Amino acid sequence: MSTIICHQICKTFRQGDEIITGLDHVDITIETGEFVCLSGPSGSGKTTLLNAIGGLDTPDSGEISMGELRIDQLQRGPLADMRLHHIGFVFQAYNLIPVLSAQENVEFVMQVQGMATRERADKARAILAEVGLEGLEKRRPAQLSGGQQQRVAVARAIVSQPDLVLADEPTANLDSVASAQLMELFTHLNQDHHVTFIIATHDKRVMRYARRLIRMQDGRIIADEAQG
Repeated sequence: MSTIICHQICKTFRQGDEIITGLDHVDITIETGEFVCLSGPSGSGKTTLLNAIGGLDTPDSGEISMGELRIDQLQRGPLADMRLHHIGFVFQAYNLIPVLSAQENVEFVMQVQGMATRERADKARAILAEVGLEGLEKRRPAQLSGGQQQRVAVARAIVSQPDLVLADEPTANLDSVASAQLMELFTHLNQDHHVTFIIATHDKRVMRYARRLIRMQDGRIIADEAQG
């Protein structure tokens, strides 16, 4: 994956008669293979920045590029294609499809990509085993614990080997043991598969795993520190 560059990103939201600043002239560069945490209180802008990088939200001004690609200028079709093939998303609410099994949830992205049935089934089973869910492939989300559901969501995000994983508060619904297991998995994927991770969190346990910690407040970056 190419370097991600955000230049002077601004984003505001209207809340009634009030204008809320989501991002205030944010500059950031993230290199291939980095493991980055965005930290800060609610309303600091970390989720807004994550969504802008992932093309889920369009900034009011500024530029977001991934190599030669200007994410902020992509039309809906090319943007959806870029997300489908290059970015994995892990959401706080899991966003699993309730009527599908764990394996079918993981297969879903590959099905949209047009992968053959047997190949995507093999890949889904392999990645579920890698995240510690071997034997649970046929269970639906309601039959899994919160930690297990999050692992399915992670497996779905990484099964097609994206260049970048964006995770928004991935440990918010997990206990300390499940949180540690998830972060160890992220670390393994980052180090062994060279996947770039950007994680928005206010969980200090998560921040300890980051090799780079970016602190945000009121839509601005107030600190950018290397760790470990």
